[in-house]
Amino acid sequence: MNAALQTTRLSILDRSLIRRGHDHTQALRDTVRFAQEAEALGYHRFWVSEHHGVPGVAGSAPTVLAAAVAAATSRIRIGTGGVMLPNHRPLVVAEQFGVLESLYPGRIDMGLGRSVGFTGGIRRALGHDKHDAEGFGDQLAELLGYFTGDQKAHPGVHAFPAEGLRVPAYVLATGAGADIAAEHGLPLVIAAAGDRERTLQAITRYRGLFRPSAWSARPYVVVAANIAVAETAERARRLQVPEAWATAFSRTHGVFPPLAPAGEILAMDMTDRERALFEEALRGQIHGTPDEVAAAVRELVERSGADEVLVTMNTFDHGERLDSYRRLARLAGAPERRPAYG
Repeated sequence: MNAALQTTRLSILDRSLIRRGHDHTQALRDTVRFAQEAEALGYHRFWVSEHHGVPGVAGSAPTVLAAAVAAATSRIRIGTGGVMLPNHRPLVVAEQFGVLESLYPGRIDMGLGRSVGFTGGIRRALGHDKHDAEGFGDQLAELLGYFTGDQKAHPGVHAFPAEGLRVPAYVLATGAGADIAAEHGLPLVIAAAGDRERTLQAITRYRGLFRPSAWSARPYVVVAANIAVAETAERARRLQVPEAWATAFSRTHGVFPPLAPAGEILAMDMTDRERALFEEALRGQIHGTPDEVAAAVRELVERSGADEVLVTMNTFDHGERLDSYRRLARLAGAPERRPAYG
């Protein structure tokens, strides 16, 4: 047990990635099963994501999947990381989360992002273009207004059963997302990968601009990080290889492939560009033995002042992934419980 981590909540974001030899159906069922396991391990919340037209990702309808996950669990908070608001009408999003909160009161989170479709074709199919993200602030204000009953975009329009409910809302930081979260007085979710200093600067700016609201009285920061724990640092790093390669492949071939075994990937003859992108995808991730990971997460939390860490690690073998999450939960002293399902 690591005392420095006991005051920091640990949560999970699962993107329903497909493993080679499996299909979309299996990936979605794996997500539901993983949520049950996360609940038993004592994680605070479990979020699902939104991706459209990506062959290697099954998570395309987050509120639908969140409903299935909530039905299969009993204690852990369930939410989205996130619903991409530019792809939807705020009224419909409010209604969907109103239904979720009504069915599973006190357990639903509304994570919201401002990204649009991955390609021009997908954006056209969704009826949007890349500039729609610029209206995220107005969309967010309209959405929140449907819950409070005072939205001004469409006077006289009500979102039932959302009106009067308080579903915790979170903003996923991309571009100006941190400033928008601060302006609306909402918790911020921001990735730790990439340029760590820019991330820390965005967090500092968020705290400085934060306006207390009915949704949050103070700034609240959730840092998303890819974290792998194993008996040795080498085994932990191998856990991160499948998703890193899928990311590199998507940037060179335009397709996010199913996750493949790490050994097979490490034996590949990559091009210079593939190798560079593969190494870039691994950069900034946290991996190691329990003691090494405890030190790295402690440093991340201390430097960022994070209230919560959202873990995003996926790998080819489900058993190895579960072992990593179990080891991480033990570091934070999370109480492992007997499953409340099945």
